[in-house]
Amino acid sequence: MALLIGCVILGFGVYLEVVADVAMLPGESFVRAVTQTWKTDFGTTKVCFDVSMTVIAAVISLMLAHTLYGVREGTVIAALLVGFIARLFGRLLPFVPALLFGKKEEIEAAVALENGQGGWVIAIGRQYGSGGRDIGKKLAQRLGYEFYDDAIVQMAAGTTGYTPQFVRQREENMTNSFLYDLVNQMYAYAPEEESPKDSVFLAEKKAIEEIAAKGSCVIVGRCADYLLREDPRCLRVWLHADRARRVKRIMELEQLDEAAAKTRIAQEDRRRATNYQYYTRRVWGLGKNYHLTLDTGLGEEYVQTCIEAALKALEAGQKATV
Repeated sequence: MALLIGCVILGFGVYLEVVADVAMLPGESFVRAVTQTWKTDFGTTKVCFDVSMTVIAAVISLMLAHTLYGVREGTVIAALLVGFIARLFGRLLPFVPALLFGKKEEIEAAVALENGQGGWVIAIGRQYGSGGRDIGKKLAQRLGYEFYDDAIVQMAAGTTGYTPQFVRQREENMTNSFLYDLVNQMYAYAPEEESPKDSVFLAEKKAIEEIAAKGSCVIVGRCADYLLREDPRCLRVWLHADRARRVKRIMELEQLDEAAAKTRIAQEDRRRATNYQYYTRRVWGLGKNYHLTLDTGLGEEYVQTCIEAALKALEAGQKATV
């Protein structure tokens, strides 16, 4: 118990070190110097560094003392938990940096909203196989709005240096948030380094905010409803369908049998839900997070008409408050 309490305290200390952006510990500073010099990945380099230091310490101890000194279960547990705990604090306390230092980006965004910049945005969240993407694309054409889906991937790839394929493989895709934090805990030690998946999310976040500031558009997925939740000109929509209809649709689109389609839908829904909950701390598809939730089984025309009517109501409400 004392060891676990010590890990929590140490993890909180690492979190505060990162938030304050003060001088890094010697080990992390060395890793950072290596990554900046040879352009290697911070996480991989840190793992190699930590493992090599542990092995060297064990070898020297065995050679000189013929037994292990200073490397026991506490060392292993601390190595596994401290970074994980620090990363967990970072996720649970996202408001601390803004509270202590303020965020220039958030201030600029608030000013942009007050000045009436940007256009109307329809942010669509959808179950896999519900047809939400096709409905969003047709709705954008109907309203004369820009439609953003794959274009966001291209924008994120351009700002991160990753390939579009790399971005697609990591967006809206997480199997287990606990394991993800455990594997990527080494990034908790670096104030300016992010794991590849986190980098993709932040790049897409920036792209979505830039898109919303440009003009009227429809954005599909990628937590857009959460990222634009403070924008009064964003209509948040959730599209779903019954399981049988989704299975039939996926069987036709992906040429799968019924069992494979059911498995595919379950996997994709789980990955999207876990990813959404990880980055937003909200429940994926929960009605209260949206202005409007619709069953696409009612028909594409009806769904588009309902969304258009909701958008007009939102516009009217905004004009009434001016």
